[in-house]
Amino acid sequence: MSNLIEIQSQIEKLQKQASEIKAREFDKTVQEILAKMQAFGIGLKELQPGKGRGAKARSKTAAAAKGVGSKVKKPVSKSATVVAAKYRGPNGESWSGRGLMPRWLAALVAQGQSKEEFAIKS
Repeated sequence: MSNLIEIQSQIEKLQKQASEIKAREFDKTVQEILAKMQAFGIGLKELQPGKGRGAKARSKTAAAAKGVGSKVKKPVSKSATVVAAKYRGPNGESWSGRGLMPRWLAALVAQGQSKEEFAIKS
């Protein structure tokens, strides 16, 4: 069985090899990616999540493959519902009482104050 020093030496050698391989193949990989981007007309805009024509084109293609008509129903967003604030902080911050407690309120509660002290009276 190898001792710790030998294993650490092997790890160091392997990490050095990995770094050399990565450095050697990095430029080649970048060039391949750029060539594919150019061939497909992909720009930086399309690489950003949820932006560009790529997302729309893929969803239309998927709908066509399933035999769905030209109108694709969009899912109803749950975040579309606005909820009135239930708590207001000393600096005008507000919180609806849904989700995680905001940092400003968590800090005040940690200082010993009650969450109910900041409840908005209706």
